Amino acid sequence: MELKANRFVESATTAIRDRVLQTALDRGTTHALNARINAMSEVTDAAALRQQARAARLRALHSLPDLLEMLERKLTARGVHVLWASDGQECNRHILDIARRHHVRQIAKGKSMVTEETGLNRLLEGEGLDVVETDLGEFIVQIAHETPSHIIMPVMHKTREQVRDLFARELHMTPTDDPAALTAAARAYMRPRFIEADMGIQGCNFAIAETGTLITVTNEGNGRMCSSLPRVFVMAVGIEKVIETLDDFGTLLQLLTRSATGQRLSSYVHLINGPARPGDPDGPEAMYVVLVDNGRTSIYDGEYPEALACIRCGACLNTCPVYQNVGGHAYGWVYAGPIGAVVTPLLNGIHNAAPLPHASSLCGACKAACPVDINIPDLLLRLRADLVADGDADPAISLGVKGWAVAMRSPQLYEVAGKAASAASRVAAGYDETLHRLPGPLGHWTRNRDFPPFAAKPFRQLWRERKRQGRP
Repeated sequence: MELKANRFVESATTAIRDRVLQTALDRGTTHALNARINAMSEVTDAAALRQQARAARLRALHSLPDLLEMLERKLTARGVHVLWASDGQECNRHILDIARRHHVRQIAKGKSMVTEETGLNRLLEGEGLDVVETDLGEFIVQIAHETPSHIIMPVMHKTREQVRDLFARELHMTPTDDPAALTAAARAYMRPRFIEADMGIQGCNFAIAETGTLITVTNEGNGRMCSSLPRVFVMAVGIEKVIETLDDFGTLLQLLTRSATGQRLSSYVHLINGPARPGDPDGPEAMYVVLVDNGRTSIYDGEYPEALACIRCGACLNTCPVYQNVGGHAYGWVYAGPIGAVVTPLLNGIHNAAPLPHASSLCGACKAACPVDINIPDLLLRLRADLVADGDADPAISLGVKGWAVAMRSPQLYEVAGKAASAASRVAAGYDETLHRLPGPLGHWTRNRDFPPFAAKPFRQLWRERKRQGRP
């Protein structure tokens, strides 16, 4: 997927002015946010469960190299072909080579954020292969020639009315706003493609090293179709998806489904252990797992390994006031919202996504919603500091901050600055109670809010007067 993260400000401005997008975001994020809150309220001790889940993810990351080797051994023993990809291009080459080796022509593809990173569909289609996204949201995005705008709900940016018009145009169905009818039309289109597909491709929610089990969590059943009907099955798995034990999976699953869709449990939880064995009624003849790095090792070896603990539930997007107003496409890459503002700079280079660490009010809602308690605000602040250290900062702002630091270290300068600010604010306000416009770059603040003037008498002056009067 093309990286457009440095266009965030421009894209966000356009998104805020798009009334249809605002309607879609308001509907989608409000429903998802309330569903998560209701689902989590049913948990007896949600705080303890979150910390248990966090411990499971951090423990897995601590032993990541060993767990990956264990996973490879377990999978290989069951007849799975395990391949390693250092970057997106190698991942795509592996999958294209598999398709050519097995004379594949048609591919049924399940949901996979990793292959969104690598741009797999574009490569396969360029080689003459027929690729159909089978997740309903991903299918809508595909036929609209767009990209997903949300980790869990790819069409968060579309209203039901837009989907109606799209299906009428692309699937030649009678226009209707009925979700059941729209879903039925997609199902009718999909069924023959599942049956005709030579290869299934899918992502992975968790990979259990202890048992060599790969997990997919879905609501539509399309994942099961991709893995059981085609004669060749490929899973593209980010290396951070590995966890230690089946017990850890039990913990994480409870939080994944509640955080992602507000459900106690998704409709389908599929545990995959390998290709079909003699006597199995279904399953692929050949199964491949591509373990994808694509920048994750650099994060793991750097200062931000906690970012890899994310379980891709999308809860931080739904609760973020920035995402709620600009949507996912404004972030300019695969991952949007608070976690996208962390992961995108780390995977693509911080200067290739410089605005994203600033795309946050640091309100902390993302941390409160995260099922594994990732401290996203802290990660964003540290990325901002990295940008400043690398010289990516407005010279005027840098000079102003340095001047402020000097004044804060000197009681005399602090007092003089306070008096000057008080006098200036009162003059600028015309002795009114509020400032309606600040000069220069400070005007960004008062474009949408008033700025209260400084007190006529600061605390230090009041304190001295009180002492002179002999009052305690």
